[in-house]
Amino acid sequence: MSPYRSLKVLDHHRHVFNIVFQTQKRWLHYSLARQAVTTTASSSSSPPNVPAPPISDILTRKQPVKPPLSLLPFTSLVRSYLIASISSSPALLSLCLRLFSTLARSPSPILNPDRNPILRYLVKKTFYAQYCAGETSNEVERTISDLRKVGYEGVILAYAREFDVSAGQLGTAETKNATEANGEIEAWKKGTLETVSLASKGDFVALKFTGAGSQALHLLARELPPNEEIEQATTEICELAKARGVPLLFDAEQQSLQHGIDAWTLEFQKRYNSDAPGHALVHGTYQTYLRSIPATLARHLAAAKDKGFTLGVKLVRGAYMGSDPRHLFWSKKEDTDKVYNSIVEAVLRRRYGGVLVPLHGTEEKGFPEVNLVLASHNHETVKKALAIRQKQLEEKEGRINLVYGQLMGMADEVSCELVQAGKHGKHLEESGIKRTDVPKAYKYLVWGSVSECLKYLLRRAEENRDAFERTKGSRLALRAELGRRVFGS
Repeated sequence: MSPYRSLKVLDHHRHVFNIVFQTQKRWLHYSLARQAVTTTASSSSSPPNVPAPPISDILTRKQPVKPPLSLLPFTSLVRSYLIASISSSPALLSLCLRLFSTLARSPSPILNPDRNPILRYLVKKTFYAQYCAGETSNEVERTISDLRKVGYEGVILAYAREFDVSAGQLGTAETKNATEANGEIEAWKKGTLETVSLASKGDFVALKFTGAGSQALHLLARELPPNEEIEQATTEICELAKARGVPLLFDAEQQSLQHGIDAWTLEFQKRYNSDAPGHALVHGTYQTYLRSIPATLARHLAAAKDKGFTLGVKLVRGAYMGSDPRHLFWSKKEDTDKVYNSIVEAVLRRRYGGVLVPLHGTEEKGFPEVNLVLASHNHETVKKALAIRQKQLEEKEGRINLVYGQLMGMADEVSCELVQAGKHGKHLEESGIKRTDVPKAYKYLVWGSVSECLKYLLRRAEENRDAFERTKGSRLALRAELGRRVFGS
């Protein structure tokens, strides 16, 4: 697509967005004037118009005083509703996907938001503001402060820098000179170290090895160990994270690189997760839409038990359906949900079962120490995890370190219920009324220039396309809260 044609497409998209904004605004007043909308958040595994019981019911069996989304600032609520409306419309979401795909891959300076001030303003005030933390340290710190005021336990912060995984990019490592390639590694290290410095004790930092550039892509694709420069950069990042009390999440990426990422991650887990039993500094990421994940996780659990380190697990459903081969996935979303929930239960109970079976010959060794970052937008999954944790507390069972995470700008109805349940649980404990589980809710947010964040924004649009029912449920929940604030309840 030529730059001129792309500009016409961009102008058309902007025109469509303005139409949607005005139409949605008029429709909202009309619809809510006729009927009170009482829909609560629904998960992707239940119909969006069926109210799901509040998460706080798991802890207290009582309705919260206010709806969970009452925690959101009004401007965030309006922006979230507009973007959820676009995401739940296949036609509008398709336009957005084409737009972000063009912007993320075009070499034209006209279509580079960092060099086109008009384009930068449009993207930054809409989708960037919804999903990203900021371009500077001051913007990031302000975003984190706002989230803490809502009541989040902390954040999972990531530097947005990453490279395209393509045949062309994979081949550039052999043609780039050492100075250029090492400059890519240095830029990645500097940005990630700054990210760790922006985080506070108890926050997490996520990192992508592809951000280290062409050498990392080359080595990962061939399942080779990191070279000296990448090894040293990653070690510096781990040492600073250890000193600041900031656990690290090594993100999953395209499956063509994942075997290499798993090998690097396990090596750094062996080094940094052995000091304090039950506490992991380094975590690996497992995408349960992949058929191979139960066996992969079983191998890593066996390695952790054998080598005596705590396995850090970040469990996600997956974010690369737009690029990974389809035959690698479970055939139905229900299968992915089943695998995800089965692994969550096994890890929480530290007991093999369901889809997670021990490697042959390791049955008698038992389950290793493990930490879990439960990264899910699924309401039912979160409720099941809370129920298990509460039962373990009541029966005085040992419990692993667990936090819940959702992406900034998505699944706020789930996140806010977790925050609300956490606040209520702390109140019950401090008042001596009831000993109860206090969930720890985190938001995952990336930071970087608008241009650096485009690939991340493209994946969020693709994720919304592949989770249509969930985004529809989110839109209904947001609309209900808007109606409550505008017309009262």
